[in-house]
Amino acid sequence: MLVFSRMRCAELARIIGVLLLVSALGACSAVKLAYNNLPEVSYWWLDGYFDFDSTQTPKVRDELAQLLAWHRQNELPKVITLLQEAQGLAPGEVTPAQACKFADSIRERLLAVTERAETATTDLALTLSESQLQQLERKYAKLNNDYRKDWLDRTPAQVQEKRYDQFLDRMEDFYGRLTAEQRDLLKQQVAQSVFNPQLADAERRKRQQEALAMLRGFATKKPSPAEARSALHAYLLRIAEPPPGPWRDQQQALLEEGCRNLAALHNGTSASQREQAVRRLQAYQSDLRQLVATR
Repeated sequence: MLVFSRMRCAELARIIGVLLLVSALGACSAVKLAYNNLPEVSYWWLDGYFDFDSTQTPKVRDELAQLLAWHRQNELPKVITLLQEAQGLAPGEVTPAQACKFADSIRERLLAVTERAETATTDLALTLSESQLQQLERKYAKLNNDYRKDWLDRTPAQVQEKRYDQFLDRMEDFYGRLTAEQRDLLKQQVAQSVFNPQLADAERRKRQQEALAMLRGFATKKPSPAEARSALHAYLLRIAEPPPGPWRDQQQALLEEGCRNLAALHNGTSASQREQAVRRLQAYQSDLRQLVATR
């Protein structure tokens, strides 16, 4: 139902609903069009999970439009500030600590959207029927099957190749074409990664079952909106801040690894590649400023 991830359009974030994409639009090529169409795109994305009925549909559409308006006014200026900070760092060397600080700032912006959406999400959750929860189960099953094909059915070498291709595409979108030496470094980083697709799959399935149990509990126990929001908030916190255990350790290790790798790759770029990164960041800011001005 609601999910977290990291870095730029594909990297800065994915989505809480589709709406967390809002905080990461700076890396997309059709920023203004994508942003302004988010309520419609988000509605259809969410409808694929829940198959909204005629009563829910207008409320969901209205809440999505209100969330976008809030985000445009309150969050886009903060995202622009983050891009300005990144632009200031881009011409020089960066440390893993600086990279992690930037990642933490992005995470704060994503959590702000989550918090803003909690009340509307709770109201919707309290109206879901058993048939809609069965639709959610089917959607989860499809996602799990897709994940299995993408990651679990591959050999370790194939997983590394897939991740390398993804990272290469993102880095070259930002810096321009990487040199042979830079590609070798990226391959080495991927080969040494602590990424564990089996652990990620197990955690995702666990959270899916928690979500289904929570939502079915809402349907049977009829909690008050305040009680339901508290339960939803706790669920989201477990995603954002996993309890101690293997998954938390994996998340922390991946974060630290990502900060080290990003710093190493950036510090190995040329002056012209860093100039390309600065131009990218300036273009992102220009697009977002236009979005802020269009209300």
